Amino acid sequence: MGAPSAVPLLLLFVCCWAPGGANLSQDDSQPWTSDETVVAGGTVVLKCQVKDHEESSLQWSNPAQQTLYFGEKRALRDNRIQLVRSTPHELSISISNVALADEGEYTCSIFTMPVRTAKSLVTVLGIPQKPIITGYRSSLREKDTATLNCQSSGSKPAAHLTWRKGDQELRGEQKVQEDPNGKTFTVSSSVTFQVTREDDGTNIVCSVNHESLKGADRSTSQRIEVLYTPTAMIRPDPPHPREGQKLLLHCEGRGNPVPQQYLWVKEGSEPPLKMTQDSALIFPFLNKSDSGTYGCTATSNMGSYTAYFTLNVNDPSPVPSSSSTYHAIIGGIVAFIVFLLLILLIFLGHYLIRHKGTYLTHEAKGSDDAPDADTAIINAEGGQSGGDDKKEYFI
Repeated sequence: MGAPSAVPLLLLFVCCWAPGGANLSQDDSQPWTSDETVVAGGTVVLKCQVKDHEESSLQWSNPAQQTLYFGEKRALRDNRIQLVRSTPHELSISISNVALADEGEYTCSIFTMPVRTAKSLVTVLGIPQKPIITGYRSSLREKDTATLNCQSSGSKPAAHLTWRKGDQELRGEQKVQEDPNGKTFTVSSSVTFQVTREDDGTNIVCSVNHESLKGADRSTSQRIEVLYTPTAMIRPDPPHPREGQKLLLHCEGRGNPVPQQYLWVKEGSEPPLKMTQDSALIFPFLNKSDSGTYGCTATSNMGSYTAYFTLNVNDPSPVPSSSSTYHAIIGGIVAFIVFLLLILLIFLGHYLIRHKGTYLTHEAKGSDDAPDADTAIINAEGGQSGGDDKKEYFI
């Protein structure tokens, strides 16, 4: 587990500066690697391979030229660095909990004659911090201009900040400043916009975009409050009032702050009408004289607004008399009885047709026998002296 002798390291140093050791990519004994990118705090795997090892071992060293592994032997006591695979043709190691200081060129060497090397550039991405929004002042008034600032530190390379107001994208001005560690950056952005009443309760969102986040959302929101003059709308209940009904005219006010005072007036009436139930005007029993135009004024400390409603009292709904109701009931009962009688006659006729056709016969024997009650025999004489012809009829 000890460090390699100084002779191979000296040979490596000489070879690295030798003009002929710059590029031997066509040589089977030339090792090859790949550049790696890792997020700070993550794990990177360095893999070095060679086709013809010439009975020599592969070695990994860090940007400070400290040997990490020589074959399967650990050279640097750093528990973050572990052996992944060691064969005559491959040497792979891993570095966990990568820090920004681990960034740089790592060297894979094979101690042939001459010594051959390959470089692997490790890039460490600095994760940007959650952005912070400043500059908000409460109690913005409608049509005021607001300016907000957003800042995020620790990104490498520099992150990009974006703004949104609800579903609308805002364009901000971004600035980049290098952090004192000389590796990461602090980005800041400011945005200026005019507020409207529709912006009341809207979230202004600042998001940071960076490749280290891999699409994850990292943003901060600031909810803004906008003060604006009230509006009002009059809603009748019921919608189509009639004479004699109870009516409520609701004055629905909206604003920030919400209107606290409501005043009702009727055109042509001098004194203001009395408000009884919250913002509603109540008519216990409507009369034709209540028709007219009514106004409701909603007031807050931001101002006032008057809404109007024209009330037309319709005639009362016709009420059916008791006598007409009685006749309608009697007529329904009679119609039902007639319907039952018709059904009964139909069934009775059908029954008689099926059971009354009985075949009756009567033979004439020259006696004065009385005819059967259910059979009528009619004798038709063909002449005065001729024989009797008997004909039978079914009744």
